[in-house]
Amino acid sequence: MIYAELLSLLSQGAVVVATVISTKGSVPREVGAKMLITCDRCIDTIGGGAGEAKVIVQAREVLQTGEKRRIEIDLTGSPKRQTEGVCGGWMEILLERWQGDAAIAIAQQILTELKLGRALTLVTPFGDGYPSLIEEKGERKKEKDSEAFIKEKDLEVLIEVLEPEPMLLIVGAGHVGEQLARVAHLIGFQIAIQDDRPEWANSERYPQAAFIYSNIEQALEELSNHSSLHVALVTRGYRYDLDALMALLNRDLPCAYIGMIGSERRVMQVYEQTKLMGISEDKLKSIYAPIGLDIGALTPAEIAISIGAELIMRRRGGNGRSLSASLRNPK
Repeated sequence: MIYAELLSLLSQGAVVVATVISTKGSVPREVGAKMLITCDRCIDTIGGGAGEAKVIVQAREVLQTGEKRRIEIDLTGSPKRQTEGVCGGWMEILLERWQGDAAIAIAQQILTELKLGRALTLVTPFGDGYPSLIEEKGERKKEKDSEAFIKEKDLEVLIEVLEPEPMLLIVGAGHVGEQLARVAHLIGFQIAIQDDRPEWANSERYPQAAFIYSNIEQALEELSNHSSLHVALVTRGYRYDLDALMALLNRDLPCAYIGMIGSERRVMQVYEQTKLMGISEDKLKSIYAPIGLDIGALTPAEIAISIGAELIMRRRGGNGRSLSASLRNPK
């Protein structure tokens, strides 16, 4: 989580936060993407290449002056002017210096609320002044357009809805679960583990896990209010799949994703049993089973990557096609 990195860096000194505030056309990062720049470090990315190099140079000037700055990055590749890339689009970046006790307090509050699963709205004035926070109550929804700032009277402000990282509950702490925790943590998920075997489900094998549960009922009770709960059933047997699936499908707040490992035969056996226990066909249609994308995965690590790819596809709205398909098979 970038705010954990920000909080750590602020304890050592000033940090420039670079935020993508507007885009047009094809660009490498989305509105709201952030990068942290200090005098000797850069964390995360707003797209790489010459455009990012330009941002880093100017960010280090902002480190000295403290004056906010907006930078345009031209990625159109136009032959008529100097550009920073050929992606085909354009980006605008806000550079803002965070420093001192006030910045630390805001970063700590953001981090605390997000870890509790609460969304926040961060309002950043483009002129003088520090950002302020508004706790989300559900009235405002994040708009998926190309700009994240608004103008009120003569004041321009950046409006960002900060969502908690999605939670992945891995049911089954075996070999696939161990690899999946690594992959999912890397792609931005909080990790929870559920398994009744303490010799398998422990913090030594799962250092990424924020929570470790011995039974599914405890896990779902403690995560009952999490609005972005993803679940991967990678258990050691049919009856564990069935128990977990029944509990998940009866959850008051539907899961954002449920995937279940296994052969088609094993999956169908579980489905037949759940139907006998009163689960409707419509609920079963929401399950991703067998779990993961078809990339020919065999080893636990490969299976974990195929599951991670499916999680990204669901989260970002992809289609799972090879990116080269449109060039290899033009219409």
